[in-house]
Amino acid sequence: MPIYSHSRLSAFEQCRLKFKFRYIDKIEPDFKETIESFLGKQVHKTLEWVYNNSGDLELDDVIKNFIESWNNELDPNIKIIKEGQTIEIFFNKGIKFLIDYFLKNSPFKDNTIATEKRIFINLDFEGKYRLMGFIDRVVHNRDTNIFEIHDYKTGAIKSQNELDKDRQLALYSIAIRENFDNVEEVDLIWHFLGHNKVIKSRRTLEQLENLKKEIKELIDKIESTQDFYPKTGPLCNWCGYQSKCPAFQEYKGQTKFNK
Repeated sequence: MPIYSHSRLSAFEQCRLKFKFRYIDKIEPDFKETIESFLGKQVHKTLEWVYNNSGDLELDDVIKNFIESWNNELDPNIKIIKEGQTIEIFFNKGIKFLIDYFLKNSPFKDNTIATEKRIFINLDFEGKYRLMGFIDRVVHNRDTNIFEIHDYKTGAIKSQNELDKDRQLALYSIAIRENFDNVEEVDLIWHFLGHNKVIKSRRTLEQLENLKKEIKELIDKIESTQDFYPKTGPLCNWCGYQSKCPAFQEYKGQTKFNK
């Protein structure tokens, strides 16, 4: 059985046909990246650099790092979905996100112990059900032995109720509990950069055990699926398999987007 990830599970739930194209048939998408995903990647890279070089950083250093990375990696033909949006608009968003974050969190001395930490999650004792993921940032408060999982979001904000049910960081907290001794608590912390807002949540051990069960059932469902039908919705406009999807031809045109 393959090692799953949160994104792999989500792809199946969003659209089974997309899941098949990407993970089973391993078909190359129509386009490599959207401007939204590029922005997210560049902001994440810059914040990783910040916490790995947080000695005496000035705001100008942070912005310079972002600009250099953006210019070096930007594909001028990157996919822009929404009409009226431009590369410059997203570039300026990134600058604002980083300025707000710097002013709110500098001098970055919160005992961060890892950035972009790869973790593996065991959902059973036999090792049949395994997941892999990357945590944006891990903080360890040694006095209380409380760990923090930090996640940066450059998209729309979610409510407290939605985040209290979010499974991605909850799954990551299982790995923290497995890899460190005597963990008192694990705080799940989201930074919604576009709103300059932080939202926190926690999970009980009982909730984590129930989550393990739910994910194992979902994996079993995926492994036994034979009918990979398409599911249309707003996310279709960002899908890289539009040219191969029979359902997209009927769906497109409902909202105005760039072609």
